[in-house]
Amino acid sequence: MFVIVGLLIVIGCVLGGYLGAGGKFGILIQPLELVIIGGSALGAFVAGNPKVVVTRAFSAFGALLKGSRYGKESYLELMSLLFVIFKLLRTKGPLALEPHIEKPEESSIFQQFPIFHKDHHAVDFLCDYLRLLTLGTDSPHIMEDLMNEEIETHHLEQQQITKAVQNVADGLPALGIVAAVLGVIKTMTHISEPPEVLGGLIAMALVGTFLGVFMAYGFVAPTANALKSTYEAEGRYLACIKAGLLAHMHGYAPAVAVEFARKALLSNVRPSFLEVEQTCSELPPISA
Repeated sequence: MFVIVGLLIVIGCVLGGYLGAGGKFGILIQPLELVIIGGSALGAFVAGNPKVVVTRAFSAFGALLKGSRYGKESYLELMSLLFVIFKLLRTKGPLALEPHIEKPEESSIFQQFPIFHKDHHAVDFLCDYLRLLTLGTDSPHIMEDLMNEEIETHHLEQQQITKAVQNVADGLPALGIVAAVLGVIKTMTHISEPPEVLGGLIAMALVGTFLGVFMAYGFVAPTANALKSTYEAEGRYLACIKAGLLAHMHGYAPAVAVEFARKALLSNVRPSFLEVEQTCSELPPISA
């Protein structure tokens, strides 16, 4: 939502200032300029990136418009889930957890926490490391190194997308100049026309430069930055799970392990200790 609001502010301020200064809106409507700039930018994006990056980038825009799903409510739910899992491990042992991590889509525990249950990557991340616990992995340091490696790999995959989008933003001003130069070439073929005609043609050519810069810094670059922020929030979600699992492996009680996980969060989405404690105390009894 904030992405859309920000882009609308950009459009309103730029066009509003232009029209307020007496500019004519009609001269800015140059579909062929958009074809040259937008089409070449799209072609360069497709040509310069692997297929997996291109497809993930287009799917990422849909998720971006929905906004980040990692707010205080989602973290309260995650704290509650971790508390239930750690308590189950402590009271009934790893065997009681196996059916839930082998088929998480059918798990009665995971189904109690719908926000987490819909996040397939987080579900896979948690289940993979819980599975290692049930198989006998007892070294927190080895587990931490492995989780760090997976989170870093996931981060690098996401960086491929943000860098690809940022590269488009970096190239758009130059593509705008290409469109402007083509407009000047067209203008030079009408050099014998009167000044008022030449003025209109030159203005149309300069629209290409305007569109290239406007699209780069008003739309694509902010979109790349918004994607980066979205991916960082996802990485923090996984880091929260990591902190809780490691605390559990060090032998801390479920409530303490959850507190370790809570401390891994940024302040703007971090629930208070009392909020987590109250939410966990209101959970229904554990059923394996």
